[in-house]
Amino acid sequence: MATVVNSFAVEGITGFGVEIEAAVIHGQPKMISIIGMPDQAVKEAGERIQAALDYCGYDIPKDRTVISLAPGDRRKRGSHYDLGMVVALLMETEQIFVKDDEPVAFIGELSLNGLLRPGSGILPMVTEAKRMGVKKIVVPADNAGEARKISGIEVIGLKSLKDVVKYLQTGQFECADDTEEKDNDDQGGGDVLDFSDVRGQNEIVEAILLAAAGGHNIMMVGAPGCGKSMIASRIPGILPTMTEQESLEVTKIHSIAGVLKPGQGIITQRPFRAPHHNASLNALIGGGPYAQPGEVSLAHNGVLFLDEMAEFTKSTLDALRQPLEDKKVTISRVNGTNSYPANFMLVAALNPCPCGYYPGPKCRCSDYEIIHYRSKLSGPIMERIDIQKDVKTINYFGLSDEDEAPPSAVLRARVEKARRIQQERYEDEPGISCNAQMTTGLLKKYCQLDEKSSLLMKNECTRRGYSARVIHKLLRLARTAADLDESADIKESHVRQALDCRDLDKSNEKMYVVGKWHD
Repeated sequence: MATVVNSFAVEGITGFGVEIEAAVIHGQPKMISIIGMPDQAVKEAGERIQAALDYCGYDIPKDRTVISLAPGDRRKRGSHYDLGMVVALLMETEQIFVKDDEPVAFIGELSLNGLLRPGSGILPMVTEAKRMGVKKIVVPADNAGEARKISGIEVIGLKSLKDVVKYLQTGQFECADDTEEKDNDDQGGGDVLDFSDVRGQNEIVEAILLAAAGGHNIMMVGAPGCGKSMIASRIPGILPTMTEQESLEVTKIHSIAGVLKPGQGIITQRPFRAPHHNASLNALIGGGPYAQPGEVSLAHNGVLFLDEMAEFTKSTLDALRQPLEDKKVTISRVNGTNSYPANFMLVAALNPCPCGYYPGPKCRCSDYEIIHYRSKLSGPIMERIDIQKDVKTINYFGLSDEDEAPPSAVLRARVEKARRIQQERYEDEPGISCNAQMTTGLLKKYCQLDEKSSLLMKNECTRRGYSARVIHKLLRLARTAADLDESADIKESHVRQALDCRDLDKSNEKMYVVGKWHD
């Protein structure tokens, strides 16, 4: 009778159970066969298992060993099945006897000398183990901090195969290197970036405050050196603290992508991702042979900063349409189709013209060159960016202490107060937590304008030819402006504040371009 132990696999951001079965077939040549749709890393486990067994002093079966990963019709990838396979093999050959009646699941890669190496995707696998009713799970010591964030399941973090065998036979183990106490829940560390370092840019800071309070996308347009990147890097510091559910979602994605540091626990700081403008489509959206998450998913519940946005390829930027609208991305590849959440705040930086200095005296670009440069950003993408504000060039020697922006703590308090108002408003609306997520039906319910405000909105939107999508975004911005003022009703001043968030449209209106006449 084959020996069966439990392990797990990851598909998208969820895990599923895998039964590892081991059987020795007597009378056939010595070899280890692994079946169950394994990838190359799983197939190579046979060599790692034999080396680890020999190093730790266990016997390698002299007959053929078959290891099956069930269910056999789902692809298995990764090296984390090693530990479960070697335990099943030792039990099948009666080299160890497990005394504990409660089933134990196993996750971990073996080194050639029997040590356990950390793996990726631990959090979703342990979550699935808990859902399936598993009470105990053995993981590498470096993954224990991450795994212990799931309550209701005992996590045993061990360093080597010998430690695993000792635990299975005696039920005793030592908490390797006090992993639980050394968990580092916050990523990043280092100095905290504060908005008080920003001087002379109070207007754009107010726009950032509006964007953060409602979860709106924002584009900053300005000359090189005016502070766009400096401001963007400080935005996560004024966003509300993530809830436990948001933290688990972010940690799952980072775990699957393999970007968690050894010993890293749950992520509590909102992500800030800033891919370079030469990033490929797969790097930004996600992809690869196994449809792995990209930057838009790694920025989930945080900030995605696209510096020099016009330098990204047009196809890459256009691929942002779906995640910006649906807050998720679906990636299809030969080896499977995975969906990942992508609910991020887009922050973009753009030079106003090819040379970067329009409308200053240093600019020598023609109107045609400027419009051609800006046309690299398609209309559908620009419509999905709620706020498009100019960032002025400052006179460094003319700055005073009064030009200093409020500290991040002050801005964050205002953002959190506005977010609490929104959470109370949408507490009966599943999946809606901020104004940027409002549906069309909710706009009719919560964004009613008085006669004067409605006329102002109508005249401005008609004059500039705004689409229904842009009008809806302006209404959401006006609602956020009212929330920052703790006003139950949207007033004319809030509508004006929303309309003032389209500086790029005003700039384009001033351009004069001579085109070809078409009959």
